[in-house]
Amino acid sequence: MPGRRVIVVGAGLGGLAAAIRLAAAGADVTVLEREAVPGGRAGRVVRDGYAFDTGPTVLTMPGLLGELFALAGEDLADHLELTRLDPAYRAVFHDGSVLRVRGSLEALADEVGQVCGPAEAERLQRLADHLHALYQAEFGPFIDRNFDSPLDLVRRPGPLVRLARLGGFRRMHDLVAHFLRDWRLIRLFTFQAMYAGLSPFEALGIYAVIPYMDTIAGVYFPRGGIHAVSRSLADLAGRLGVDIRVGETVEAVEVSGGRAVAVRTVGGERFWMDTVVLNPDLPVAYRDLLPPEATPRRVHRLRYSPSCVVVHLGLDRVLPDAAHHNIHFAAGYEESFSDLLAGRAQRDPSWFLTVPTRGDPDLAPPGCDVAFHLLPAPNLHGADPSWDAERERDAAVARMEAAGYGPVGAATVTSMTVTPRDWARVGMAAGTPFAASHRFFQTGPFRPANVAPTVGGVVFVGSGTTPGVGVPMVLVSGRLAADRVMAMAAGG
Repeated sequence: MPGRRVIVVGAGLGGLAAAIRLAAAGADVTVLEREAVPGGRAGRVVRDGYAFDTGPTVLTMPGLLGELFALAGEDLADHLELTRLDPAYRAVFHDGSVLRVRGSLEALADEVGQVCGPAEAERLQRLADHLHALYQAEFGPFIDRNFDSPLDLVRRPGPLVRLARLGGFRRMHDLVAHFLRDWRLIRLFTFQAMYAGLSPFEALGIYAVIPYMDTIAGVYFPRGGIHAVSRSLADLAGRLGVDIRVGETVEAVEVSGGRAVAVRTVGGERFWMDTVVLNPDLPVAYRDLLPPEATPRRVHRLRYSPSCVVVHLGLDRVLPDAAHHNIHFAAGYEESFSDLLAGRAQRDPSWFLTVPTRGDPDLAPPGCDVAFHLLPAPNLHGADPSWDAERERDAAVARMEAAGYGPVGAATVTSMTVTPRDWARVGMAAGTPFAASHRFFQTGPFRPANVAPTVGGVVFVGSGTTPGVGVPMVLVSGRLAADRVMAMAAGG
């Protein structure tokens, strides 16, 4: 890799992870980022003294970050202050009951025993053991791996057989309900299917590793907010010699003789390279940066996850009773998924509230709160693509007030609303930050590959390619992309 010139387009978490790994291997890496700060979806907006994280709010599997710092001989704890949240979530159900997902399995079992009964606490322990086994069977052979063909799944049948025995190909809801009886706990261990763009009643059991990651393995919060992860990775990349240039919008990847040779910015500057790693949403990267004929047919046929409307609020008081993460489940749990996957707004909405100032009060002025209200919504391929930011903000405020969070409207100092149309404007296909859904034929070797099949020297990174959506998966995609670049350098 020494002397190998690599351009990374986009300083999202996946692009930064790939850049760090390639620089550690000796490559000459330049990152071109169109925004003024690194981070991509994990960005930052500051208004009137309130800091809004613009992307993910949940951080799990911090060991994946630790691996990146270890490449430079450094310790993650020296650069990023992480706290395991307790509770990870406060779940509020339509019947008024509340269940807190505590910060350790033992504490969670105690909570479940008090709310749902001791028999359910014992069932929880058995489910936790099973999900741990499922995670171990799945991560190495299926998640942390580059696939060249669907045939790769059957060339080594042992891991596939083990996954089947663990219920990986059952429906996710059925798998969880095999262990648990209390409907509230079943919802807590299945709602995460929405992250993969699926209903838990349709998703395969393999996606039960998502609730394992946050409900069992733990949810963490970095001091400074999730954007602090972006900043720390950008700083690490800089220490490894990566040249990060912000405010540089790439206009096109130039192709000659069937392979990428340079990227051109809107300012007309050319960066010559051996390989380019593209961090924009994969369908948009194909559409905007590569020749039209380079886009594979499967990319045109992709089906996308539902989107969301996010309302950021800067409040002049502290929200009563709010935990760091709060989930409000509707009575019609299954119907909520049916509506969203049919491209309709939820008739009886479930919604999510994050209050990051619980983890870091410095994200707001003293005695104040930042609130992040997320409402799952159809993507722009849905039946009703019209959105009014003011109406969505007012509805979020009313929802929070009805849930007992106090006079939210009167307390609002500043706000920012992000709709599916806004997601599309910043380069997310179908107006969703959750990328292509993880239905079976868009997963693993069936997901759009992280190499361009007809243009040499082009590698993709991020949630649109393997392994998929979520901060841990995007960090893994950085490793898989770096492996592809290194294989190209070695002539593989």
